[in-house]
Amino acid sequence: MLVDYIDQHRDRFGVEPVCTVLTDAEVPIAPSTYYAAKTRPPSARAIRDAELVEDIKVAHKANLGVYGARKIHAELNREGVTVARCTVERLMRAEGLRGIRREKTRKTTVGAGAETERPEDLVQRKFVATAPNQLWVADLTYVRTHAGWTYVAFVLDVFSRMVVGWQVSTSLRTDLALDALEQAIWTRQREGRDLGALVHHSDRGVQYLAIRYTERLEELGITASVGSKGDSYDNAAAEALNRLFKTEVIRRLGPWRTLEHVEFEVLRWVDWYNQRRLHGWCQDVPPIEYENAYYAAHNPSPTPVEEDRLTLH
Repeated sequence: MLVDYIDQHRDRFGVEPVCTVLTDAEVPIAPSTYYAAKTRPPSARAIRDAELVEDIKVAHKANLGVYGARKIHAELNREGVTVARCTVERLMRAEGLRGIRREKTRKTTVGAGAETERPEDLVQRKFVATAPNQLWVADLTYVRTHAGWTYVAFVLDVFSRMVVGWQVSTSLRTDLALDALEQAIWTRQREGRDLGALVHHSDRGVQYLAIRYTERLEELGITASVGSKGDSYDNAAAEALNRLFKTEVIRRLGPWRTLEHVEFEVLRWVDWYNQRRLHGWCQDVPPIEYENAYYAAHNPSPTPVEEDRLTLH
């Protein structure tokens, strides 16, 4: 705005000289116009914009500073702040606020070890489920720390995109992936869920083909599925989670010091991701809310654990 420009230079040059220069540059404005604008009360739009800017800043900060305009718009509307998406885009642009863009990078995490025969690919790149605990995907990613490499394993429920299990370790041995699996199993069994119809999908990493890992799946009647070698598209849902994690945590908060440093931030992120992060796959609600809505529709009498979760969230 011309008024803002004059405000920036009036102390150094004075109002009239600045107006003269602007007029000579074919941007005419009279000193009287400037003074009238300064004494005019703020418009209703300006007042509303100022209020929205504060709401946007609070929502952006509360969500780790990773949301772009689409998610901020959804978050504000969920909180009862009615605003157009184009308005959110305009105000975020003016304030220099933006979301984080994901980068498509990957480091292969495979090694040698005792393996079973590779199962078939039962997913065939169709990462869709009609209910929780139909399809889990699992994968590993890596973090460089001052103390050396640290590895993070995730188990994701494809239906709600909920992280049901995770683990952090400095070793790529089978225990890393197996501990994440055990957490996922414990989480679902604690909720009273049946895993008998579950398909567990992964890449061909030796951790997922290890005898101990496959035996644990067999004990619970979980069907193993494995993609082809060296093709990230065969485990695209897990790869997408890894990219999101690297974008929203690793690149945003580094450099990383130790395993404990990484572990603490993974804990914080997974809690936010499951409980509060709006997910486009889930129609812009958090994974926990998406699952609760499913169970409310298909199971009118929730278990005691479900009642606790619904009360808390």
